Amino acid sequence: MSSTLGQIFKISTWGESHGVGVGVNIDGCPPLLEITQEDIQKELDRRRPGQSDIVTPRKEGDVCEILSGVFEGKTLGSPIGILVRNQDQRPSSYTEMKDKYRPSHADYTYDAKYGIRAWHGGGRASARETIGRVAAAAVAKKVIDSICPGIEVIAYVKSIKHLQANVDPSTVKFDDVESNIVRTGDLSMVEPMVDLIKEVRGEGNSVGGVVECVIRNCPAGLGAPVFDKLEAELAKAMMSIPATKGFEIGSGFDGTQLTGAEHNDHFYMEDEKVRTMTNNSGGIQGGISNGENIIFRVAFKPTATIMTEQPTIDTDHKDTELKGRGRHDACVLPRAVPMVEAMSYLILVDHILRQRAQMGSV
Repeated sequence: MSSTLGQIFKISTWGESHGVGVGVNIDGCPPLLEITQEDIQKELDRRRPGQSDIVTPRKEGDVCEILSGVFEGKTLGSPIGILVRNQDQRPSSYTEMKDKYRPSHADYTYDAKYGIRAWHGGGRASARETIGRVAAAAVAKKVIDSICPGIEVIAYVKSIKHLQANVDPSTVKFDDVESNIVRTGDLSMVEPMVDLIKEVRGEGNSVGGVVECVIRNCPAGLGAPVFDKLEAELAKAMMSIPATKGFEIGSGFDGTQLTGAEHNDHFYMEDEKVRTMTNNSGGIQGGISNGENIIFRVAFKPTATIMTEQPTIDTDHKDTELKGRGRHDACVLPRAVPMVEAMSYLILVDHILRQRAQMGSV
């Protein structure tokens, strides 16, 4: 199913942007894990709209309700259902989109595939769908902490348009990233990035950029050969986030400019642990984690909805024009950071449980 992810820790998200609500079903979560609404809410608050003056002003509290699978603060082992009701709906802002396709949105392609679409707010193509992923990741994080304590997942804004942050993945701190509204790990770049976002928003335009993510203290052995390589699973997960247009891990595309002698990660021993002198592989070799930091980057396009007139076609395939309406991010990067972290946790927890099932331990 297109809305389901995972083999053992399996999630299915549901709901439309301007429907009654959005949410997730989680199957395969082990029992007796302590989980509360507050644990989930803390993560949802990081991705919700209206959290600063550089993101969409849509006012949604994104308050979660745990419908099933948890009793007296502990998981039961049965499916966990989580609901977030939509509150600040303005479908009237999208009336014109009922008959006109928004450039670079999923309007035309959804019609081409299904012959019907939820035109108010983009339906399932809206980033509001990611609420279910972030909620599920809060549960996944609890599972990981119980089996592999010490794993850290930290994402941050690496670049916005031409502005490049200087961040060391091995030392960046979660609190530093969360201390600023851009969510970059380079505090010297906060003001320039904020100014750029406000400038393009004032022009009715948008910008994109890159989110970098590091997974620290990941054990060696996660992933599987051929089709379930860990980097392939991460790539699929990241590219499923709305507005993504690229994924690279380790040296990425820059690695093509090196020779094999320059690119190879030489092994050595440190305190009876296998290490590599460099990390051009990005912590994964042969599709399996090697114990080094897993480092990857995700490219996000400029937000497709802009507040200027653009050429397009209508549902009768006639030429027309359309100007953006409603409340939208001029740059999705700050709110994309928790989404990248969430998808990382969901891939990690599934492979940790798969490794334990196959090998007896992680």
